[in-house]
Amino acid sequence: MAATKSATKLYVLDTNVLIHDPQALLNFEEHQVVIPMTVLEELDKLKMGKAAIATDCREAIRQIDRIIGDASPTEIAKGVPIIRPDGGSQGHFSILLDTFTSPSRALPSDLNDNKIINSLVSLQEKHPRREVVLITKDINMRLKARGCGVGAQDYQNDQLLDDVSLLETGYHSYIDSFWDSQSEVETFHDETGTYHRIPLNNLPEELYLNRFIFDEKGFVAKVVALEETTAVLQDLPAEQLMNQNAWGLKPRDIPQALALNLLLDPDVDLVTLTGQAGSGKTILALAAAIEMTVATSQFRRIIATRSTRGLDEDIGYLPGTEAEKMEPWLGAITDNLEALHSDDEHSPSSVDYILQKVPLQFKSLNYIRGRSFQHSLILIDECQNLTPHQIKTIITRAGAGSKVVCLGNLAQIDTPYLNPISSGLTYLIERFKNFTQGGTVHLEGSPRSVLAEYAENHL
Repeated sequence: MAATKSATKLYVLDTNVLIHDPQALLNFEEHQVVIPMTVLEELDKLKMGKAAIATDCREAIRQIDRIIGDASPTEIAKGVPIIRPDGGSQGHFSILLDTFTSPSRALPSDLNDNKIINSLVSLQEKHPRREVVLITKDINMRLKARGCGVGAQDYQNDQLLDDVSLLETGYHSYIDSFWDSQSEVETFHDETGTYHRIPLNNLPEELYLNRFIFDEKGFVAKVVALEETTAVLQDLPAEQLMNQNAWGLKPRDIPQALALNLLLDPDVDLVTLTGQAGSGKTILALAAAIEMTVATSQFRRIIATRSTRGLDEDIGYLPGTEAEKMEPWLGAITDNLEALHSDDEHSPSSVDYILQKVPLQFKSLNYIRGRSFQHSLILIDECQNLTPHQIKTIITRAGAGSKVVCLGNLAQIDTPYLNPISSGLTYLIERFKNFTQGGTVHLEGSPRSVLAEYAENHL
């Protein structure tokens, strides 16, 4: 008769999990979390420097040190109780020494991944009643572990969706007339516009503040209040939306108009724009930023940054200001400045004039950590390459009177171990659905050019 498996599992964490989320140790409830010695050695090699990855390694090491405290080597090998932030204790933590005898299903020990998998096979043989599961963001390592008979899975604690197609778009569209589906409507007016109070059971199931509703007949509305049984929609005439103007830029379609409405709304502190290449994310955000900084003086400065591999490394010691060193990385900003002034008599002079007049600062992600930006519009491009932990680090830099605009295309993730479901951009949109001063819009189409649109759909 086979031995009954224990209810508590042994979850073994790979290095990339701790870099992805330094708080991962606390997310396995009553189970035992195991860190191989090889992982500690990798964290040690990566902890030096100013790069984002080094910061995450140091934070993970501090978390391990806090849990271990003054425990003896024997206690660490057996399992130290994990003290939670609320003072309670749940689950255990241990460090796995790579000194087991070579297991029957051994891989060549020239790679750290193989060393970890070999130690897990030995651990499984030593504890036949405990289920051993490797947690890693590395797909190939998961395949190798399964090939050796060890359970392996992705780190899913911060994955809020099963399918990226379920991601919030920021609006709900009706094929025919919206009013055909309504039976009870209370309409009222004030100095700010026209409003409709509609029962919730006549509206889409998932409804959030600052979400839009529109139909093919030209009706557009924004959810401005959610009551116990009703929702209040602000009527936004389509013609008025399409005639919005931000630094000379007008929207080309309804989704762009909705995005511009959120960008220019002084009561919305966080705007997230997603969409394929060329859908207008950056130019809309930049035009709105210049409008609110120069024309209406709502913000004192624009802070632009982006997530790109290499950008969070040290920007170097060669001559040049931070802005000059950042400029090659932020060509998308200057490209769009040129597009905004393409009709001017002398476009380069206009761009130079704007760069002199507009308090536009290019910042490296490294130098954003620890800062607090007051009365600033913070523009973060390529957010799909950020982890949820990095997104939190950047968003929390926003001080009083600041607005954050996050842009990204989930089809263009360049960072290893991230996919559309685990991306920080997806995490941000899902976590902020209920934020009363936030909004998101997914932009459609590819107005960049007919060529770009065809390439996006056929390559």
